[in-house]
Amino acid sequence: MINSELFAFTEVQKEKDISTVLPYLPLTLSLENNILEVSGLLDTGATVNVLPYQVGIKLGAVWEQQTIPLRLTGNLAQVPARVLVLQAKISQFQPVRLAFAWTRANEVPLLLGQVNFFLEFDVCFFRSQSVFEICPKK
Repeated sequence: MINSELFAFTEVQKEKDISTVLPYLPLTLSLENNILEVSGLLDTGATVNVLPYQVGIKLGAVWEQQTIPLRLTGNLAQVPARVLVLQAKISQFQPVRLAFAWTRANEVPLLLGQVNFFLEFDVCFFRSQSVFEICPKK
């Protein structure tokens, strides 16, 4: 099994003539027998992982069956959210369970935050080189 892996930042078009690069991580999410390839924005300032509503629907989650509500802050403070635990596979690493704040909003990126992505993985950003390194917790 590999100990760490480098990933390139992803170019994102902000405006017509302006682009930037951000640390988006490709991962596979699964819920029961449903599997979905996604990219999550690594956000060290996010307290929790955030899952857009349509991603949860594509995985077969049912909003009414998620009974643990969460209160989000910031731009999502007025949007309902519920806890949804998913299996996540990143590259060749062992799968991990990630808890998400599944929000009714679709206009938010999938965020990987402190609880619990950064509890499962160590990340080192090399912004000047437009790469980041992921290492599973020991």
